[in-house]
Amino acid sequence: MRFLLIIVCLLVAAPSIAHQLKSSVTTVLFNKRTHNVELMHRFYLHDTEHAVGTLFEGKIDIISNKTDQQRFAKYVESHVALQTLSGESIPLSFVGAQVDGKFFWVYQEAPIPKGIEGIKMSNGALRDLWPTQVNMVNVEGKGRIKTLNFAQDDTWLEARFEQN
Repeated sequence: MRFLLIIVCLLVAAPSIAHQLKSSVTTVLFNKRTHNVELMHRFYLHDTEHAVGTLFEGKIDIISNKTDQQRFAKYVESHVALQTLSGESIPLSFVGAQVDGKFFWVYQEAPIPKGIEGIKMSNGALRDLWPTQVNMVNVEGKGRIKTLNFAQDDTWLEARFEQN
């Protein structure tokens, strides 16, 4: 009887396991060793597959087709921007993208601007497709970790660094 109850619970939970999570996590790392600000965007692969099916025409294979991975990475690049607190753009360069287990990663970087006291960031990836999408950003390497949560109508958020 207990075994049957476990099976029933798993069957009821299965549809929720396949449901889109509509969230991503980005790390913005100010790397003192490389003198670069490095962005690492992590998307759930399941969400990514749904997104590319909506964004692009034809048969899409985000898992094994490098061209499709590059297309999604370019989409992410077009929806993420960094600025200094004074509004000066910090141009980001594409580093790469990869599938890693249940995640899809997109990597970007830029030289750290001299005298930077904080950043303004826009992260609208997937939010044009799903208004409930939440993009959490952790800013590291400049004092305490700062967290930005892009939800609802958020377009630009800022993180100020402590002065040493």
